[in-house]
Amino acid sequence: MGITVYFQHEPALWRDFPALVPGVLHARGITPDAQVDAPVARYAAAAAERLAAAPESRFPEVQAWRRAFSTLGIKPTQYRCASESLLRRFRKDGSLPRIHPLIDLCNAVSLAYGIPVGVFDLSRIGGDLEVRYATGDEAYETFSGGVERPDAGEVVFADGRGRAHARRWTNRQSGHSAVRTTTSDVLIIAEALHDTAPQDVPKLVSALADELRATWSTEPTTGVLTREAPGFTC
Repeated sequence: MGITVYFQHEPALWRDFPALVPGVLHARGITPDAQVDAPVARYAAAAAERLAAAPESRFPEVQAWRRAFSTLGIKPTQYRCASESLLRRFRKDGSLPRIHPLIDLCNAVSLAYGIPVGVFDLSRIGGDLEVRYATGDEAYETFSGGVERPDAGEVVFADGRGRAHARRWTNRQSGHSAVRTTTSDVLIIAEALHDTAPQDVPKLVSALADELRATWSTEPTTGVLTREAPGFTC
């Protein structure tokens, strides 16, 4: 049996960002030896085609997150949503570094859709996970092992033990719950705020679920959350 985690966004976020559309996937049986070259290349090609027509700063998905960051008092050209950061790097370098087949796949999907996709190792989540405004008491572990305290009012992914697993909403995940070679049970979260998010997020979730089935022979559970049905149990 895997770990049971309840995931949700706090009501205040739905109030303040009514355009929010979160998509969620839970998958077990992830291994570090899968081959994802073909799907990664396919999604990267789709991203390259979009970038040939316009830079990422003109993508509606990115523009919506920039507006949200500005609303939160975050300078959007200093702290970028994860998909914008990936797209910028991909546009400049022509590829992204390979990290782990699941991360490589999710990064490629994020590139193609322009939507931030976070992947969390469920064994590293303490209790339930909520996207909420920080109190300022949460502990955030960087990828280098340092510990930061998010500012009060900053949007974080916080678990039941007061650990922040992402800072500035979709800006940066924590090294504590990052996917590693021992990861097998994962929670994947995609969030969007742009006008066509109600159509785009379900497409992203469905596409990623198909890739998980094909690559790891797992049957993911999926959901698209709403203000009326904001929770997901995995």
